[in-house]
Amino acid sequence: MPEGPQARASTRLRALLARDDRVLAILGIPNAFHATIMEAAGCEAGFVGTGITGGNYTALADTGLLSATECLQFAGYIARAVSFPLILDGDTGHGGPPAIRRLVHECIRAGLAGIRIDDQPIEGKRATQSAGIEVVPRDAAVERYRAAVRARDELDPDFVIMAQCYARDAVNGGMSELLERLGAYLTGGGVDWVQFESPHSIDEIKLARAAVAGTLSVMQGKLPRPLTLSEHFALGLRVAWYTFLPDQVLKATSWEFLRELSERGIEAWTDFQARHAGNPYLRSRGSSR
Repeated sequence: MPEGPQARASTRLRALLARDDRVLAILGIPNAFHATIMEAAGCEAGFVGTGITGGNYTALADTGLLSATECLQFAGYIARAVSFPLILDGDTGHGGPPAIRRLVHECIRAGLAGIRIDDQPIEGKRATQSAGIEVVPRDAAVERYRAAVRARDELDPDFVIMAQCYARDAVNGGMSELLERLGAYLTGGGVDWVQFESPHSIDEIKLARAAVAGTLSVMQGKLPRPLTLSEHFALGLRVAWYTFLPDQVLKATSWEFLRELSERGIEAWTDFQARHAGNPYLRSRGSSR
């Protein structure tokens, strides 16, 4: 299958994941229009999250409150707006194997490149880095991923299945359980990619890297700061999970400007324009559109 612009999004994502000479930065997408800005700035792949994206549409917490239908709707808007490959946050799969099968099929039909499914229970799902997180029994998690892989193979074998593992900080988990699960999700579940949700140290990342033969990524977890691209590369990681960046920059910048506007009035806008002269996303004159 071709790997150029005419290839499926899933095929292009696989090609990006297969690179060994650089690190792929995955950025989170706040909404469809901002996805077009990200594409213009050179973004190679994006994540459509229930918190990062869905929260911007609904203001709901990332605790499994959004339905699969809602997630697919805004993911579809984004997929039609940009050409770079997108990964959908599938949460827990939104149900058992039949629900997972439908979700994967709908993702493929919507033009998405992959899906991330986690190993938390459907009832009682908690936001990443929350206290009290649990993971489902290992066999149940593996079957969840097998269902996704079977569904993938029915329509598009290139569609990427990613497993998010919460075992490190789970009340019924730990580091040993995490390492066992990462391997089980790859070999038993058949996923293409596993993610370590909460590393506590570089040494833990090294242990995970040694235990995983396939694609591995890590979130910031309990690390004091995000890893740089060069640090990712040195650790044998070819994917950087920078999904938080666009969302936090947008919110922080909006907060600062609107506070200044409330204090200084329209002069705050005039000064903002002057500081960002030449920015293609600022109009020189006011507009109600």
